[in-house]
Amino acid sequence: MRLIVGVADMKTTSQRDDSIITYALGSCLGITVYDPVARVGGMLHVMLPDSNIDPKRAEMNPFMFIDTGLPLLFHAAYQEGAKKERMIIKVAGGREGENGFQIGKRNFTKLRQLLWKNGVFLNAHDVGGDLSRTMILDLGTGNVTLKINDATITL
Repeated sequence: MRLIVGVADMKTTSQRDDSIITYALGSCLGITVYDPVARVGGMLHVMLPDSNIDPKRAEMNPFMFIDTGLPLLFHAAYQEGAKKERMIIKVAGGREGENGFQIGKRNFTKLRQLLWKNGVFLNAHDVGGDLSRTMILDLGTGNVTLKINDATITL
């Protein structure tokens, strides 16, 4: 089954036939976690780095922000049998627009800070630039594929 992750959304699964996909990552980040032993994976599509800018919105939808959504992604994967020490983390997105707010860069910086603080590190990333990305996590293999315009790459 193909599970679709919308903007400010998250999905996890332990079904080996599943894939998780999110479309049109711009300044947002797509974050995947995968435990190759338990074959549990998840994906989070976050928009902004810090929930302090809008606590009410974060309470309504914690997946909108990295600082509130990332812990929920990990906890959901743990509930399905994943272990922190086996997790493979990959991220894509963080496109830089012309508006000067550097949301993509700030998102990636916040993500790395939170992971580092919790003793977890990125295994692969494809961030920045000016192209949007579609991100797919295949639960059978653990592969993360990006579609960028007409190109397909594996992280």
